[in-house]
Amino acid sequence: MSKWKNAAMLLVVVLLIILPLLLVNGEFGGADDAAEGAIGEIAPAYEPWFQPLTELPGETESMLFALQAAVGAGVIGYAAGLWKGRGERRSAHAKKN
Repeated sequence: MSKWKNAAMLLVVVLLIILPLLLVNGEFGGADDAAEGAIGEIAPAYEPWFQPLTELPGETESMLFALQAAVGAGVIGYAAGLWKGRGERRSAHAKKN
């Protein structure tokens, strides 16, 4: 039975990867682009207060965003593991006493 469960889980993961790519039709726009468009509609004469120091290519910007997400996920995973380990040590220590 676990063989079918693993196959079903793999199928769900593959669908979660492929379906968004098919549904978006290659139009990946970030929140920054959407905000810029909305500001342009609301206040066409608006001038930004600051300019970026450098213009990064799209691939570099995406890589830095993914790196930021990976580091954040690592910190959260480490904290969750540390919290779980401390709880297990406390319960093991309580059983001894």
